[in-house]
Amino acid sequence: MRRTFLTSGLFLLVLISFAQYDFYKRLSMAAISLTKDQVKYDPTYFVIKYPNGDVPAGRGVCTDVVIRAYRKLGIDLQKEVHEDMKENFSVYPKNWGMKSTDKNIDHRRVPNLMKFFERHNGRLSVTNDANDYKPGDLVCWNLGGGINHIGLVVDKKSPDGKRFMIVHNIGAGQVFADCLFEYKIIGHYRYKKTAAS
Repeated sequence: MRRTFLTSGLFLLVLISFAQYDFYKRLSMAAISLTKDQVKYDPTYFVIKYPNGDVPAGRGVCTDVVIRAYRKLGIDLQKEVHEDMKENFSVYPKNWGMKSTDKNIDHRRVPNLMKFFERHNGRLSVTNDANDYKPGDLVCWNLGGGINHIGLVVDKKSPDGKRFMIVHNIGAGQVFADCLFEYKIIGHYRYKKTAAS
């Protein structure tokens, strides 16, 4: 009886691990698919529908890469961030002088995404070890001058084979880049929406 229980428990653990791996693998593939779209870097404030709103096709910034990749897996970060901010506005950054939420832009700001992922148990350690950054992970950088940036780690190795590449938009559209350690890392996250999220 005990052996059956242990075997069943181990089998369940393997299934859960595979399901999580599969989610992050699909997130990585979703980000990779975005590199086929022609997108111009455009930080313009747009009024967008809610939920499932998006800036015009062919436009976007770094956060839109993350939003679009998650949306391909049925997760609407616009809605998730907006609802969390509405209930917990006081814990979110006040960098923009906002006195209430704005469903058009809140999810498109790196500090808000960082706070959201942190609040939903997605924060991982920031290290200088490339092996700690897996496909499906989110990385945030400080580019200097008060500018933050976000990208998604994907299942494609750098030309030297030492680290995974990043899909991001830092001005040249949604592209692959070998830039994991090119800027100061200020956040490392892994987010999968769960029933409790």
